[in-house]
Amino acid sequence: MAENVAGLLCYALGWVTGLIFYFIDKRPFVRFHAAQSIVVFGGLTIIRVGLGMVFLTGGVSLGFGLLWLVSILGFVLWILLMVKAYQGERYRLPIAADLADQIFVKS
Repeated sequence: MAENVAGLLCYALGWVTGLIFYFIDKRPFVRFHAAQSIVVFGGLTIIRVGLGMVFLTGGVSLGFGLLWLVSILGFVLWILLMVKAYQGERYRLPIAADLADQIFVKS
């Protein structure tokens, strides 16, 4: 499989495909996108779960509004990161890429 296609697929199902490609593909380009996918979409999933709890415990308008914004942000990032990976670009999200490097890159 071509590197750019594998990089795109790292984002296809969010952090799940990121984990899969992180463990099965050893190419640096693919591992970078896999690690970034895990951090970005894993973080967004945690935020969504937390906001869902706020929504269920009575903060209906606040929880719903923030949940909606996080979902829109996740969708925009999902499209952007898949396009950039398919173009062969190592697009680094400012905080997420640095965090992914710290967590997943072995010295």
